[in-house]
Amino acid sequence: MKTLFALFIFGLFSRWTVAGDISSTALFAATLNDLDDKPVALERYRGKPLVVNFWARWCAPCRAEIPELIKFSTAHKGKIEVLGIGIEDKAEPAKDFAKAYEMSYPVFVAKEKGFPLMQALGNTKGVLPYTLFIDRNGRVIQTKMGIVKSADLDSIQDALLKK
Repeated sequence: MKTLFALFIFGLFSRWTVAGDISSTALFAATLNDLDDKPVALERYRGKPLVVNFWARWCAPCRAEIPELIKFSTAHKGKIEVLGIGIEDKAEPAKDFAKAYEMSYPVFVAKEKGFPLMQALGNTKGVLPYTLFIDRNGRVIQTKMGIVKSADLDSIQDALLKK
């Protein structure tokens, strides 16, 4: 319980990081389950600009940023892909959550792979929410610990779309 509380408290504070040393290799090597509990190789998203958001149902800051991610996903459909990776053990509760929050972008359930994947992608403390911004060349151009806001997404979109 102390760990969950600490993650929640850390999630209240936002911090941008320029991600020069973070590799996206672990993301594209991962296979996670979709909301129907079917495995999906994330390699299928290679070559696309990505906003990859790690979240959990119990994380209040995660819930707060979902509407902005939905708006961004809708506005950039076909240009920038938003992916949600739930730090969840089971698909069914995550599916109910995604439906309740009208998450219109692809959502995956990380199960036991969640924290190790976040750590491999630069989040060594396991803070939620955690978001990576990956360009079409697979470079992690920026990360953010904490709530992603509309202004954050607007400020990074040009860098994501660069060829």
